[in-house]
Amino acid sequence: MERLKDKVAVITGAGSGIGRAAAVLMSREGARVVADRSSDGAEETAGLVEAAGGRALPLTVDVTEEDSVAGMVAAAVTEFGALHVLCNHVGGTDPRKDLDLLRMDMDEFDRAVALNMRSTLLGARHAVPHMIRAGGGSVINTASVAALVGDVLQTSYGAVKAAVVSMTKSIAVQYGPQRVRCNAVAPGAVVTPALENNLPEEVVTSLKKGNALPYLGSPEDIGHTMVFLASDESRYLTGQLLVVDGGMSMQSSAAPGRRAMLPR
Repeated sequence: MERLKDKVAVITGAGSGIGRAAAVLMSREGARVVADRSSDGAEETAGLVEAAGGRALPLTVDVTEEDSVAGMVAAAVTEFGALHVLCNHVGGTDPRKDLDLLRMDMDEFDRAVALNMRSTLLGARHAVPHMIRAGGGSVINTASVAALVGDVLQTSYGAVKAAVVSMTKSIAVQYGPQRVRCNAVAPGAVVTPALENNLPEEVVTSLKKGNALPYLGSPEDIGHTMVFLASDESRYLTGQLLVVDGGMSMQSSAAPGRRAMLPR
């Protein structure tokens, strides 16, 4: 369909999961993709992009360091001539350390701020000038449903993702006049390596029960949303948070149990 024909997209956190899905899906729509994560992950993603008929530039970047982010953006522009789309996807916390207020690890909090907030700010800070030169562009930030609700754990994660939502609105207001859009995506429970490696099976089962839909999401579910936000189909959409969570955050916590009360 080539909805992203002639566009250049930089995607952080593209070595696996949602970021990799976004990279492959965007390449199928005609985008040239710069994929960042670990060297092995970025190379594998680049291979998948090229197998899908696209062009990719794999990079290893420390998204918390400004010089490294500036180099990533410069490499994209040097390789492909412009920059139109930025997906700030890298992020997360260690759920073994990101606990409740009194037991959370403060070093993990500092890491959460750097990996989620600082990386988002740095990516946009260096990408937006190139988008302005290109006549406009789209910044897509990854937030989370954790930004919308309270939780007994992951205090840092919810806080930094809420900050990403606020930052999204500010960027949208500041650079809308230059035709730069900025939106955020809030995934719910998605079957990624991060979820499978960090959460016990009983927690995954509980997450599934908490959805309005009877299944968890896939990386492609979020990737398709990112493709839409990168494309001109969303040209009148900015400063918004798109919640893609199978209905997790909107339904009553009592709803799963109350289903048993329905007449059969």
